[in-house]
Amino acid sequence: MAKQNIFILGIESSCDDTSAAVIHNGKVLSNVVASQKIHEAYGGVVPELASRAHQQNIVPVVHQALKKANITKAQLSAIAFTRGPGLMGSLLVGTSFAKSLAYGLNIPLIDVNHMQAHILAHFIEETNFKKPPFPFLAMTISGGHTQIVNVEDYFSMMVIGETIDDAVGEAYDKSGKILGLGYPAGPEIDKRAQLGNPKAFTFTKPKVDGLNFSFSGLKTAILYFIQKETKANPNFINENINDICASIQYTIIGILIDKLKKATKATGIKHIAIGGGVSANSGIRKALQDGEQKFGWTTYIPKFEYTTDNAAMIAIVGYLKFLEANFAEQDIMASARLKI
Repeated sequence: MAKQNIFILGIESSCDDTSAAVIHNGKVLSNVVASQKIHEAYGGVVPELASRAHQQNIVPVVHQALKKANITKAQLSAIAFTRGPGLMGSLLVGTSFAKSLAYGLNIPLIDVNHMQAHILAHFIEETNFKKPPFPFLAMTISGGHTQIVNVEDYFSMMVIGETIDDAVGEAYDKSGKILGLGYPAGPEIDKRAQLGNPKAFTFTKPKVDGLNFSFSGLKTAILYFIQKETKANPNFINENINDICASIQYTIIGILIDKLKKATKATGIKHIAIGGGVSANSGIRKALQDGEQKFGWTTYIPKFEYTTDNAAMIAIVGYLKFLEANFAEQDIMASARLKI
């Protein structure tokens, strides 16, 4: 069969980043992301402000993605968009735009599960990046999600562990807020952790059955610890900030690695792929790479720009679905709580 000439436009609008990307036969031609700085002042994403910003950003972002890819709308084979999960108002902007554009161009519309996209980002054609073989375990860690997924094929996945409360990204952000750091706090805690002693302070790991996670108890333990120490010494945070960050990060990484060890033992699968914004964390990446020596894992870490929310991961799922002629109808609706 002759190789098809497939151009997919991907649109991602699940939270506070408006993104558009063009993929040609699995290779990224453009991946444009407009971030919303407005939420920093509030210490978290404000849904109403996010959806308004998406409305302002989506046309220029799509225009830029097509321009960077050096193609016209007429060359597009299909439009892929994030159906969910995410913030409903944000999802509606991307969904409505994608449906209208696909209808206007008379080309297929492809709905994408945001969580599947984080996992399938590993299959974007990139030089020097190896793709995980099936079956593999995917750990998706971000501001809104913490999951371990058993991946048997592109569209055959089962969640075998997930958070029962806060996501790992929330644990970072809430810890950062307690310490007076900016939002998002994850990169700042990671940076400071590299300068501190990870065993300076001990935080108890939550006891959760099976492969599920819990981070709310850790956040509360950190809050009480800081309150107690600053009562005795008002300068405690300033004097110990690097050690506190290192100890928090050490605990969080310990929780993630413990569950992965359990998951590999339970499934017998030793190929581990990570994704999601928190997978950019240097401590988590190092712990996973150390696991190759310690536990015989093979780890797969995507290119940095495909870890956070982006449209290239939506477009690659669109490409894989296009090959199967797996298209959506025009009456499809966004779904804030869409499951894998």
